[in-house]
Amino acid sequence: MKHKISASETANLLATLKKRFEENKPRHAHLKWEEVEKRLVGNTDKLWSLLQMEETGGAPDVVTFSNSAEKIFFIDCSKESPKGRRSLCYDTEALKSRKKHKPVDSAVSMAEKMKIQLLDERQYAQLQSVEQVDTKTSSWIKTPDEVRKLGGALFGDYRYGRVFTYHNGAESYYAVRAFRGMLEM
Repeated sequence: MKHKISASETANLLATLKKRFEENKPRHAHLKWEEVEKRLVGNTDKLWSLLQMEETGGAPDVVTFSNSAEKIFFIDCSKESPKGRRSLCYDTEALKSRKKHKPVDSAVSMAEKMKIQLLDERQYAQLQSVEQVDTKTSSWIKTPDEVRKLGGALFGDYRYGRVFTYHNGAESYYAVRAFRGMLEM
């Protein structure tokens, strides 16, 4: 399904992404904006997803990982978990299991609607090695099936000079927990 993004939304988004890219070189030290822009221009679905990331407070930027030379990843780089994605339980199954005080959505479902992926534990740690995020908040991360089958879900944050990965019931939600997404180009 094709998503729509207007010419003015595209121009504004590209300007925002370019400015953020140029102001945060350590996230992508050996990459030039022109290489990124080439992959974005005309790619309506990817631009739409990036717009969703931007509008929900993710501040997406390119983050390069040493083990992915040809791939470009846009990752939510907001200092704290994206405000427009907080107070979500982990997935649809968890949302359905809540009898009272249901959140409006789940992290997995919202990511699917945005056409992005939740960061997994390794990717979250790699992001933290580039830039410390979630120092006052936390973010749901992709949970392995064996943990999820037992009712749990994983989240991470950065405290005391290190990255922590924790567990919680998948149906739980907190005002300071969201999710960080990734869009592969």
